[in-house]
Parts: sequence; structure tokens; C-alpha cells
Amino acid sequence: MISPVINWYFKQRSQDLRMNLERADQKQEELLVELIERLSNTRYGEKYQISENSTYDDFRAKVPVVVYEDLKPWIDRNMAGEQQLLWPGDIVWYAKSSGTTSNVSKFIPMSFESLEYNHYECSRETLTQYCAFFPETEIFRGKGLLIGGSHRVNALNQNAFYGDLSAVLMNHLPAWVNWKSTPDMEIAMIENWEEKLEKMAQSVYQENVTSMSGVPTWTLVLLNRLLEITGKNNILAIWPNLELFLHGGVSFEPYKDQFASLIPSNKMNYFETYNASEGFFGLQASPGKSDLLLMTHHGVFYEFYPVSKGEEYIIPLSDVVIGVNYAVVITTVGGLWRYVIGDTVLFTDTKPYTFKITGRTKLFINAFGEELVIENAESAIAIASKETAAIVTDYSAGPIYLSNQGDAGHEWLIEFSKEPTSFEDFIRILDSALKRANEDYQAKRQGDIVMKLPKVISVPKNTFHDWLKSKGKLGGQNKVPRLSNDRMVIEEIKATMGLF
Repeated sequence: MISPVINWYFKQRSQDLRMNLERADQKQEELLVELIERLSNTRYGEKYQISENSTYDDFRAKVPVVVYEDLKPWIDRNMAGEQQLLWPGDIVWYAKSSGTTSNVSKFIPMSFESLEYNHYECSRETLTQYCAFFPETEIFRGKGLLIGGSHRVNALNQNAFYGDLSAVLMNHLPAWVNWKSTPDMEIAMIENWEEKLEKMAQSVYQENVTSMSGVPTWTLVLLNRLLEITGKNNILAIWPNLELFLHGGVSFEPYKDQFASLIPSNKMNYFETYNASEGFFGLQASPGKSDLLLMTHHGVFYEFYPVSKGEEYIIPLSDVVIGVNYAVVITTVGGLWRYVIGDTVLFTDTKPYTFKITGRTKLFINAFGEELVIENAESAIAIASKETAAIVTDYSAGPIYLSNQGDAGHEWLIEFSKEPTSFEDFIRILDSALKRANEDYQAKRQGDIVMKLPKVISVPKNTFHDWLKSKGKLGGQNKVPRLSNDRMVIEEIKATMGLF
């Protein structure tokens, strides 16, 4: 039971959250006015002739839509000590982010406003929403297990400090938050993921853990290691008071059955958040549903463009249409101006704004006009797994280009923790589910003329772990690219296996 004081606090926050979401368009307009005023006091705003009286039309006409590479020269100068470039204040903290679809690390500026009014406020909104759903929660009686990247902070020079997003956030949190978290900072700061995982497993099983937060893939690795160490049959035998898993980073759907097996309790709750180094954007709208609430009042101004058309068709949030697949463009209190984050979303409602994450602008397969996106793949994998009693640990797919043998199609590398009852049935069901989910895929598969039945290879245990390790991308926010529009990832993983 939440104490009366905490209950009152979150009840007040819940009312404020609901009111702000109902006034989302107004909140976005007010935020843009503030952001334009800030932009007018920067060198970036000076370059693009933005004044404090500029309108949205001015902003849209003058300030270009950019990706990280466009802002990198500005960020590099900022990190060298030059200020007032992208944001009118001193920025000395940067979240180092390893891109899913790129080998180049990104250093995202973290202003005070970005930390306090976006990341921390949205974290509070997450707890607000959860406590509104489950007023009898006991999560505050135990500790929260944080399964993030290394919390070590690195000094690039006297003007710039960087680390994983979790490191930057933890460095600015009050001491009481660390007191209610596990593992301790000595373990959390370990940079080697495998060493950190082992030490974490050896220490946290003795704690009263009531909640966990992390990426599902890495969390499963830790939970399975805990069972090995303790000899217990399930996680509840270790943490009987565990009730919440806050997850993000990848779709939870393919891992739902694995978590249910490890944590066999109908009182266990799973709650999705949508956050990244660039910002905290959304959280679960209601229990048992995958729709996310867009956080429209915490330092991020949103624009969108239809993936099928391109950025010349960019629109503000107030103009979005339900059912259209959009790329997300953000302007933030961290100094990111009209920045393409690389994610795609589809709105399911506009009162309030709720949406589903459909993938990434670079995570798709469209070698033959099939326009396969990650949402299609995740759904099909889940269906095929359920109907063949399989458990998928991870996977990656890419195109097989047309050759003299005429074997064009898709190749899937799948790591199973439990093999399907019939491998042939798994492939057939996967293909059928993709056809139902995607009309373009169905058309290209018609009659086996353009694309053949998917080629599925069951890869050995730890294949994806070893591939990520070879690239120095274990733990934290790192994850396997699920879909690629070329064969580079597929060939790299097959090389790891010794297949050429």
C-alpha cells in the first residue's frame, strides 16, 4: 500500500498529467514560443536568422531538418568548450549513444533543462501513471533493479563529460534514489558488460527487488544467470515481491512468454516507456495495451512526415492523421533543432495523442518493393513462435538479392532458446503472418514469382551476443538490428558463425 503522503503526491500529479495531455496542442504551441526565444540567443539561431518574434512558419522555412551528422560540427565545437552554439547556456554533459544502424557513436548534448524538464519529469510521470493504474502497489517498499549500461562518467576534457545515458542521469540524481536502487555504484560503473553482469547477478539476488528496468534482451540474460546461481526454479523464488518491469528499447512482444515463464505471477506488471538519449517521448497509455502516450508538455516539440512521402511533407503534431506511418522530428530543450531521431510511429488516437512505435527509418527491408517494417516482423515472429511453441531469443533479417538461380527473398537468422515443434511450420506461419500484416509483401510473394519463401537459419546459442561483443556493443541500449535493407549485418553475423 502506498503511504498517504506518496498517494496524495501521485494523485495530484495524475490530475495534472491528464489535464496537460488534454491540452496537448496548446502545450506544444506554448513550448515552441519558448524554444524559438531560446534559439534566437544561439549561434545556430543567428545562422538561420531566427528572432524571438519568429513564428512557426518562419521556423519551418528557415531552420533545416537535420540528422546527427549535420549537427556534429556544432556539437564538436561545444565539446571543445565553445558555448551558446545550440543552446543558450553552458552544456558540459553528453550522453554517448551507439546507434542501432551505425557504427558511429553519437554525443547528445544534455542541458540542465533536458535533464530536469524532460528525462526526470517523464520518469516521474511514468511512476504517476503506474500508481494510477495500481494504487495498491508495493514497489516503494523494496529496491529498483537498474539494468542499464555502465554508469561510469568519462572526462573528454575539462569542458566536457560523457557517458551512457544512464551514467549521466545517475550522476545528477539525489542520493535517496541511489539508496533505493540496486546494484551499488561500484558494480554499476563497471564498463565490461560480461564482468558487470556476473557481479550484478552475484549481488542483487540478496536484495528485496520490487521493480526492474531495462532492455528485455539483456534483462533475460541476467534473470537466467540468477536462476543458475541460486538453483531456483523461477524469479519469484528469489524476489517474491517483484511486481514491475519497466522496459523499452525493443518490442516486448517476442519476449512476453519468456518473462511469463520466468516470473509466473498474474500480479506481475509490464510497463513500456519510450526514451532515448535524445529525449523521453512516451509511456504506456493503459495496462495490457501497447499504445503509448506522447509526452507533449516536457520539453520536446514534435513534427512528423509520412515515411512514404519524405520530409518536404513535414507537419506539426496537431495535423497528424490516425493510421499513417510517420517519421519523428524533434526540437528539444537540449539544443536539438528539427532533428530526425530515426524512429517511425503510427498514431492510434489524437485525444489524447497515443501511438505505436512501428520501427526505424533505417530498419526495414524494401529490396523488392515489399516495404517490410519492424512492426510486421515482430508480429509475425510472435505468431510463429506461439503456434509452434518456440521461444525466440533474437533475430535479424535481410534481403537475398535476385541471382541466376532466381532465389530472391528474405533471409532470417534466428536464435531460439526453445526450438519450434516443426521448423517447416515455423517458416510457413512466419510467411503467412507477414502476408497478412503487409499487402506489399503479400503481392511480392504471390506465386513465388518475385520473392521465394523466407530462408530461415537457426543459429547457435550466443551467436548474437558474440556478434555484438565483436563490435564492442554489449549491454545497455545496444541491440541487434532486426531488419536491414542490405546484407551487411547478415554477412557479418554469418561470418561470426563461420558461415560464408
